Amino acid sequence: MERTLEALSGLDAAFLAMETPMSKLHVTAIFVLDPPVEVETESSEADRAVRQFDAIRATIGERVARVPRLTHRAVRMPFDLQRPVWVDEPDVDLDAHVRRASVASPGGHEELDALAGEVLSRPLPLDRPLWEMVVADGLTGGRAAIVARLHHAVLDGVSGATALGAFLDLSPAHGDAFPDIPPDAGRAGWSSKHEPEAQPSSTLTAWGSLAATVADRATAVAAALDRSANVLVALWRQNRELASRGLTPPPAPFSAPRTSLNGSVTGERRVATVSVPLADLELVRHVLGRGGAMAPDGPAATVNDVILAAVGGALRRYLASRGELPSRSVVALVPVSTRGPAAVPSSGRVHVGNDVSGMLVELGSTIEDPVGRLRSVARATGVAKMQEDLAGGAFLETLLQAVPPALVAGFVRMADTLQLFDRISPPANVVVSSVVVPDVPLWWSGSPVSAIYPAGPVAGGVGLNVTAMTYRGVVRFGVVGCPRLVPDVREVAALLDDALAELVVAAMDAPR
Repeated sequence: MERTLEALSGLDAAFLAMETPMSKLHVTAIFVLDPPVEVETESSEADRAVRQFDAIRATIGERVARVPRLTHRAVRMPFDLQRPVWVDEPDVDLDAHVRRASVASPGGHEELDALAGEVLSRPLPLDRPLWEMVVADGLTGGRAAIVARLHHAVLDGVSGATALGAFLDLSPAHGDAFPDIPPDAGRAGWSSKHEPEAQPSSTLTAWGSLAATVADRATAVAAALDRSANVLVALWRQNRELASRGLTPPPAPFSAPRTSLNGSVTGERRVATVSVPLADLELVRHVLGRGGAMAPDGPAATVNDVILAAVGGALRRYLASRGELPSRSVVALVPVSTRGPAAVPSSGRVHVGNDVSGMLVELGSTIEDPVGRLRSVARATGVAKMQEDLAGGAFLETLLQAVPPALVAGFVRMADTLQLFDRISPPANVVVSSVVVPDVPLWWSGSPVSAIYPAGPVAGGVGLNVTAMTYRGVVRFGVVGCPRLVPDVREVAALLDDALAELVVAAMDAPR
C-alpha cells in the first residue's frame, strides 16, 4: 500500500513544475570506470561487459533504498493548487531505471559525450521515481561508464554527490560503502519490490479541503510578503552602502545582455567534457590572488573565481567569433548551496532535497586581459556573496512556498508555446556551478572510478550550462548545451580549456 510521506518543498515543487519536453531539470554525473580489479582474461569482452553490468545492477538494487527519495514518487495535487506530495512506491521496476547501452566505436571521449547527450535529451517519466542509470560498455581499454541522472526536484548538486555516494565503495571490496552508512540502513536484496517506508502519512490527501488549501496559501503568501519586504528594504540599504564604497551591485534578474546563447530551447541536448589539474587552478588562485599580480587591496580570488573567469574568457572568444560580443559583460547564474555541514543521518539514510539559492555574477567578458578579468570576477563574486548572505536561500524558498505549482507550470508552458525567451532579456546568459566530491579513490562494484564528469540542466532562456566537479586532484567540466542556441558545445569546451591555460600561463609569468 502506498504511503503519503510529505509535501515537496517550495523549491523542489518549482523544479518539478518547470519540467517540460523542452526544459529538462536533471542533475547528471558521468562515472568512468576502469576494468574491475579482478578480470577474467579468458572470458570474451562481451561476457565481461555482461557480468559487469549485472554486478552494477545488483549493487544499485542492494543500496537504492539507502536513498529513500529514489523509491518515492511525486504525486501532483488537483489543479496543482498545492505542492505535490512524495509517496512511497511499493513496486519499483528496477529494469525501468537501470539499463545497458554501448558507446559507439571507437569508444573514445567524444563518443561517451555523445551518448551522454542522447541520455540527457530524453525526459524522465514523471509517473515513477525520478532517476535513471545507464551503464555503458564499449569504451577503450575495457572501461565502462555510468550515466546517472536524477531530477532536480529530488536533489541539488551537493546532495546529488552524497546520494550517488551510497552506491560507491572506498576499496575494491564490495560492501566497503561510501559514505559510512550502516549495512542495515538499506534493504539487502531489494530489486523490484520493497517494504513501504513506515513514516506517518501527511495531512495532505488527494483532494484535501478547499478551506485548508486557501488557508495554507494565505499563510504562505503572508509569510512571503513579510519576508520579501524585509529583504527588499535591506537590499536597498545595502546597495546604497555599496554605492558609497564605489562598488557596483550585482546585476538584476532579466537584465543580462541578449546573446545567441539565450532563447527558447528544444528538447535536444549535447555534452562536451574537458578536464584540468586542480593544481593549475590553485596556482592561478595563489599567484594571481591578493598580494600577487592582482591589486593588493582587492578581494582574494578563489578557485571558483578562476572557473568563472575562465568561462568569461571562453564566452568572450565564442561570441566575438560570431560578431556578437555584447558591450556589457555576460552574466552567470551561480547556484549557491545553503546546506549546512551535512552528513549521513544516524538513520543511515541520505538526506537529499534542494538547499540552494543563486547569485548573479558578471564574468568580465568585456575585459581582454585574463588577469584583469579574474580581478573583476573576484570583486563581483565578493559583492554578490554579500548580497546573498543577506537574502539567503530562505528568501527564495519562502517565495516559492507561496506560489502554487500551477502558476509556475503555466508560465513555463506559455513561455515554450510563445517562445517567450526569444523576445525578452534572459535571466542570465549561462549557468555555472561547481561541486566537490571527497578526495579519496572510489570504486563501483569492484571497478575503480577513474573520472567523474558532471552535467547540469538546461532550461528555457539559458541554453548553456557549465558545471565543474573536482575528484582526485582533477577538475572536470561538463558543458551542456541546446544545439538550437549552442550548435557546437565542443567549441565552447575547447575555448574553456584555452581560457584556463591562458590563466595558468599568466600565473607562471607573474612576479612572485
